[in-house]
Amino acid sequence: MHSKLVVPFSGPLLIPRESGESCEINGYHIPAKSRIIINAWPIARDPNYWAEPETFFPERFLENPVGHKGQHFQFIPFGAGRRMCPGASIGLATVELTLAQTLFHFDWKLPAGQEAEALDMAECHGSTVKRKYDLQLVSLPYATLISS
Repeated sequence: MHSKLVVPFSGPLLIPRESGESCEINGYHIPAKSRIIINAWPIARDPNYWAEPETFFPERFLENPVGHKGQHFQFIPFGAGRRMCPGASIGLATVELTLAQTLFHFDWKLPAGQEAEALDMAECHGSTVKRKYDLQLVSLPYATLISS
């Protein structure tokens, strides 16, 4: 079994699937043609796989980088094989480009009176995952952009 890279999902349940044949999983008999719904919430927060799974710590992925196109399901949110999200590549490229340009052209700081240690990083879950409280930042254009 290969290690899995799992990130928080937009919802706790994955798209329903149908079993192609009868099988047994962890002692449960699954008849052929059964509708299967996977609860992804506990997968992404299982302390058997993640140290401090409720802690925002993206650096945990730096030591074990994996691609999202592997055959061992290292990156679950986009699926795999025939059912892999057709827009995953363009979506990831768009987000990376937008983020890179925003970070390149601006410096960021917290508003006056706010400390980084006091930020509440709690999540609010619905059809999407978002921060429970908005993060407010002040963008500062680089001086080289102002003078040109």
